[in-house]
Parts: sequence; C-alpha cells; structure tokens
Amino acid sequence: MFVRPALVNVMMRAAEKAGKSLRRDFGEVEQLQVSRKGPADFVSAADLKAQSILREELEKARPDFGFLMEEKDDAPDTSQKAERWIIDPLDGTTNFLHGVPHFAISIGVEREGELVAGLIYNPVTDETFSGEKGAGAFFNNKRMRVSGRKDLADCLMATGLPFKGSRKSVPQILKELDVVLPQVAGVRRAGAAALDLAYVAAGRFDAFWETGLSPWDMAAGIFLVREAGGYVSPYVKGDNPLKTGALIASNEALHDGFVRMIRGVQAG
Repeated sequence: MFVRPALVNVMMRAAEKAGKSLRRDFGEVEQLQVSRKGPADFVSAADLKAQSILREELEKARPDFGFLMEEKDDAPDTSQKAERWIIDPLDGTTNFLHGVPHFAISIGVEREGELVAGLIYNPVTDETFSGEKGAGAFFNNKRMRVSGRKDLADCLMATGLPFKGSRKSVPQILKELDVVLPQVAGVRRAGAAALDLAYVAAGRFDAFWETGLSPWDMAAGIFLVREAGGYVSPYVKGDNPLKTGALIASNEALHDGFVRMIRGVQAG
C-alpha cells in the first residue's frame, strides 16, 4: 500500500483544493476569449485566488514555515525563514490564458537552504509529481525515475523561448538550438518550466535547460529531478540556479556531456 510522506500529504491537500479553483476558472477562459476586455485580468484573479488557498492551507498545517511566493499579497514577508514554502500557484499562465491545459501548481520546501520536498500538480490532467527527501519521487502513486537514455539521437529535450518582457536572449537561444537540434530526436517548448522539470523527473523528457527563471518556477522541479535520480547543474559552474534562474537538468547518463554542450555555446 502506497503511503505518502508527511510533507507531501500536506502539499497534496493544499494543491488539490487550489486546483479545484483553477479548474473552475479554466473552464471560463474560452468564453472570456471573445470578450472585448480579454481574459488577462481574470487570469490574474485566478492566480491570486489559488495562491490565497495555498497559503491558508499550508499555514494551517505548518504555521512556523515562511513563504516565498510569486504573487505579492498583503501578508507579512516571511520569505527569510529557515523553513519555507516556495510556491507558484499557476505556472504556465500564458497556456491558461489561451485555454491550453498545460499548467501547474508548484510547491517546493526549503530547509536551511536545502530543498527537501516538492510537489507539482496539473489540475486538468490530475497528474501529481511529488517527493520528499529520502522517500523517493512519485508520479501519482507510482515510483518515478528519470529516463535511462544515453544516445542523444533518441532523446527528447525541453527548453524555454524568449517572449515579450522575458530575460532570455534571442541570439543566445538560437545558438543553443543550432547546436542541440541536429543531435537530438526533438526539442519542445511547452510553456511551463515546473512541468518541464517534472517531465524530466518522470522520464518523459531526457533533459531541460532554461534561463530567466524565478525560484518558484523551479524549486519543486529541481528537487524532484534529483530525487528521481537525475542531476541539475547551473549554467555557470559554481552558481546557485535558485539565485541565477539558469539551470540544466537531465538524466545521469546524459548530464556531463549535455552540460558541456550548453556551456560550450555560452563560451563560443
């Protein structure tokens, strides 16, 4: 019988409650598409509502934890606490806005600077990627492992692409794609970094690389990749991805070579 670790149980209850709210709001997006005002304000409200639910549920379960969250609210800043939740209530907002069912709630747990648990939940597909330090990583109720692919020609990669207002350089990503694309089975830009990392942890993607991210985009995903047997490295050796927003994640077999490939493009 599968028994969820304690922190995962806490995160799951909160995510499922917030997920119900997001599912209801997502069902309204198609109608909002045709309105003159457009759905942007509605999506912002959906995001804030989900965050409020997450804060309330998690605070109830772990009152001593701090919060580092994407959306600003009226609550006191507790982000510097030694134990804290790192939360994105709606990763993949643009997908949500356009009625694309590829978005997620992402919850990471950091203790004394170390990531110790994470959960990523897609409320539309009802897929949960979760784990707690030492207990393994799980897709729904089944053990989750990174892929075992070794040959780049068989590998499916994921990355992010620049958009208006993003911090990613168009020339830089074009250089990276110019090197990566001819060597792999494919590259995907799915639009939700948390799910990209969850997919690496689950063996769906073999690697993911990205810059311009925020801690809440990747905290849970970084933990899950590592707990599922994968590796996460910074773009620049010695950096902390949570602080720089730039990372390279993959299975064990590919990692060293793929890191050299991406870093080599930067140096070129």
